[in-house]
Order: sequence, then C-alpha cells, then structure tokens
Amino acid sequence: KWGMMGAAVATVLGQAVTALLAIRYIVQMKLVKPSKPDFRMDGGVCRKTLVLGITSFLSQISLVASMAAVNNMIRKYGALDPVFRQEQYAQIPMAVVGIVMKFFQIIISIVVGMAAGCIPIVGFNMGAGKKDRVKELFTRLLIAEAAVGTAALVIVECFPQQLIGIFGAANESVYYTDFAIRAFRIYLCMMIFACVNKACFIFLQAMGRAAESTVLSMIREIVFGVGFALLLPLFFGLDGVLYSMPLSDILTFVVAVILIIRTYKQLNQEASNHA
Repeated sequence: KWGMMGAAVATVLGQAVTALLAIRYIVQMKLVKPSKPDFRMDGGVCRKTLVLGITSFLSQISLVASMAAVNNMIRKYGALDPVFRQEQYAQIPMAVVGIVMKFFQIIISIVVGMAAGCIPIVGFNMGAGKKDRVKELFTRLLIAEAAVGTAALVIVECFPQQLIGIFGAANESVYYTDFAIRAFRIYLCMMIFACVNKACFIFLQAMGRAAESTVLSMIREIVFGVGFALLLPLFFGLDGVLYSMPLSDILTFVVAVILIIRTYKQLNQEASNHA
C-alpha cells in the first residue's frame, strides 16, 4: 500500500537481507576461516581480479548504454508514429518494450546462472591443466544455452499474447496488443544467438581471457546495440528500433563463432602439449 515508495523499500530490504545472509555464510564457513590478515590488500591479487572485474563492469555499463539508446529511440519515434503520437496511446511503445526487456532479462538470468555455475569448474580444471575437461564443459554449456534460447524463442513466437496477459495487459487497447505481439516476435527473434553470445562472454571471462570477453561484450552492446538503435530508425521508424536487437545478436554471433573456434583450437593444442 506504499505505491512506488513500497517498491523502493522492498528493493533496499532485499539487498540488506541478502548482505546479512552472505556475511552469516562467510562467518559460519567451515572449509575456509577468514582471519584478520586475510583482509589485507595484495597488489598481485588485486590486479588479477580487477582485470576480470572490469570486464563485468564494462559489460554492465555498455548494457545500460544500449538500453538507454533503445528507450530514447522508442520515445522519439513513437511520437512520430500516426497512432502513438495520440495522447491516449503515447505510453504504449515504452510500456511494451519495458515488458519485452523484462522477459528478456528473465531468460538471460537463466543463461547467466548456467554459465556462472561453470566458472569454478573452469577455474579448477584450467589450473589443473585438464583442458580436455574445459573443452567438454564449453560444448555442453553452448548446447544447454542454445536449448534455453530455443525454448524462449518458441514461447515468444507462439504465445506472445499469453505473455502480455501475464504482465497485466489483458484490458489494454487493440493497439497495445498488436504492438506488443509485434515487439515480442521481432525484438526477441534471435534469442538463441543472444543466449550463446552471453554464454561465450562469461566462459571466456572464466578462462581468464578478459580482453576477448570485453571485446565481445562491447561489440554487442556499444557497436551494434547502440549503433543499430540509432541508425535503423532513420530508415524504418519505430520498427527499426525493434530490428536493432536481432540484427545485433546475429552479427555478434558471427564474432562469437570466431572466438569459439579459436578457443577450441587453443584448448586442443594445450591438451596435446600437456599430454
């Protein structure tokens, strides 16, 4: 009953409770017992973690830039659309794209969770010189992520109206429904590539290949994501914003395939040398 303030309070409480649980877990950990000297900064360790940490930082910042570009173009070209320039329909494009992005984030959260779960396994086997295991894990991860993308693609292409209903849009106008169906089917039509791209980015980071991971992320979000979000609407109007996402995923996938092939070659070579 607190409205927007309630949502804000809930967010802060969620972060606070999570932090307390994390602290409790660390304190009660039996395998590792942190002591005071463990909290001293070590330059070598900091440099290694910063290199990998900056990769995630740049990825998140570039994602924000990409979403900002999409939202600005949706607002700008929505105001030029014959239907959405009318006051009673002006909020439809922003509301719909917000729902589409929320569904996309749910799917990507699954993808990130699966890839992040591989990080400690990759680190252990890389350190142990078991490159064949790393290669096998990479293959399984790519297949699993593609399967998640396929399932998501079937949902958005076959059941877009049911998805809209989940987000409370059952009583909206026909313009809302039509645009939402179009947005789901166009904006997310390359979900399989998007899932594989994200898995590749995280796996490369786990292998310590921070530069390649960062380049892949920046190409996707800044070069293609922002670039196409600004360029395509000049020729296709509001639909151009929707097409910016799948086109970015296709071209990023081409780059990801090159990196995947290079990764397999490197792992095969290192496995042979270790044998």
